[in-house]
Order: sequence, then C-alpha cells, then structure tokens
Amino acid sequence: MLILSESIVKVGERYTIVIPKEVRRSLGIKKGQLLRVVSDGEKIIIEPLPDDPFKVFEQILGDFQYSKEDRLKAEKLLLKEVEKDTNT
Repeated sequence: MLILSESIVKVGERYTIVIPKEVRRSLGIKKGQLLRVVSDGEKIIIEPLPDDPFKVFEQILGDFQYSKEDRLKAEKLLLKEVEKDTNT
C-alpha cells in the first residue's frame, strides 16, 4: 500500500531545505547519509541511498559465486558475440 506524506518546507540560505522529522523517521534517513536528487524539469525527487550498496546487491543476488573457469567461459562467449557483431 502506497502511503504518501506531504509537507511544506521553506528553502533557506544556500538553497537548503529541512526534511521533516516524520519523513526522516519513516525512511530511516540519518545525518550524513547520501541522498539522490532528481529533477524532471518540474518536480524534485529526493531518494535516500543505502548505506552499503554492496549489501543491497548481496540481498538481491543472494549467494552469488562463480569459478574462474565459469568466468573464462563467459568472457570467451562474449568475445565471440562481439566478433559476430563487428563482422556483420
């Protein structure tokens, strides 16, 4: 279920804004955490970045392991594909 939170904030000196306490708490934003700021020309979206992006990858991929042999096979396969594309 999507729960929207809305607040009005004032742009301060140096164009800073204060993220309301309820939003910080609900998103788990901590002091010093990195946030991604995106603009589509009309709106601004501020999205918290994970503290440890590698931990997020680990959660998505699970126990992801491969051998050196698997890597070499994959590299050879990719090189063959690139050669096909350049010869076409």
